[in-house]
Amino acid sequence: MPAFPFDVVAFDLDGTLVDSASDLAAALNHTLARLGRPLVPTERVRHLIGHGARALLRRGLAASGESPEALVDEGFPIFLDYYADHLCVGSRLYPGLQPALERIEACGARLALCTNKPERMARLLLEALGLGSRFAAIVGGDSLPVRKPDPAPLRAAIEASGGGRAAFVGDSIIDADTARAAGLTFVAVSFGYSDRPAVELGADAVIDSLALLPETLERL
Repeated sequence: MPAFPFDVVAFDLDGTLVDSASDLAAALNHTLARLGRPLVPTERVRHLIGHGARALLRRGLAASGESPEALVDEGFPIFLDYYADHLCVGSRLYPGLQPALERIEACGARLALCTNKPERMARLLLEALGLGSRFAAIVGGDSLPVRKPDPAPLRAAIEASGGGRAAFVGDSIIDADTARAAGLTFVAVSFGYSDRPAVELGADAVIDSLALLPETLERL
């Protein structure tokens, strides 16, 4: 059997490893209600996810009117407090994830996480879902002065995982642009929160199930 072609496989979180839209929508709508704004349906929230919690709130406010930074500043702590207390009510791992991670690790590759979710929230969610010790490195949206699609967080996650040849797995144009800027192989999942079809992300491969990820990476 040929050697596995990657030393590190890095992942986005929301919409890639975890279906977290219901809990993010609940936190957003709790905040909007506190600010006197209309609620946003969960299906619409799915397409607002990806730029981080603050951007999600800004987009949620914009759905019903203006979203001045002063109002975002007011609502952001409300969002974070509520989400921290309810971050794994409806969130679930996508099917096929656990065996895929086990197979990748068995091939000698290390796992990394690069998300625009605040690092503390990412760690809390992973812990709640039983993945707390799975990743060699976790870089969140507030871990560095910049966030995706700037390639620095992804590069930092890979370096902290030991470096080497790496691939990135994600669900959105943000992830695609990040991988491209970092010069990495990119695998897109078709079931996430993208605002466009996965086949339009310019990925090196598109998968419909995480169960297909190890064999897909082996071919790249």
